Amino acid sequence: MNIVLVGPLIPQNTGSVGRTCVATGASLHLVEPLGFDIDEKAVRRAGLDYWKDVDLHVHSGWSACEAALALPPDRLWFFSARATRPYTTARFRPGDALIFGRETTGLGDERLAELGAQALAVPVPGPVRSLNLATSVGIVLYEALRQTRADLLPPPEERS
Repeated sequence: MNIVLVGPLIPQNTGSVGRTCVATGASLHLVEPLGFDIDEKAVRRAGLDYWKDVDLHVHSGWSACEAALALPPDRLWFFSARATRPYTTARFRPGDALIFGRETTGLGDERLAELGAQALAVPVPGPVRSLNLATSVGIVLYEALRQTRADLLPPPEERS
């Protein structure tokens, strides 16, 4: 799977997403501009000792990311708190791109309107506007893996 963060601002969120990517074998794509540095010194200072293990791709903008992914439109899944289709209705395939917007502004209402059925949400029935970015990525990524890579997620009784 490919996790794409478009213009992330909060390094702790990106660090948490990076850890989840390492744990699951997913690739992490960061679309500039970023709200923080990811050079070796900054990463080391943040205590991200696993960062070297992240399959990381940094793109200068959305067009560069889209070209690098080289996936047809039906393999690009965009997530927004304002989407109306729940992520549980999607049928993910290996190698799909799960795309998340900036923590403060998301993907933008104009972009969301263009996406149609490729726009998905993690439902939030409680009184908050949305979930933390890293939490949303984890929820969706594990559902995608449940659908596409059951071998990565054995039942609890089979784990040691």
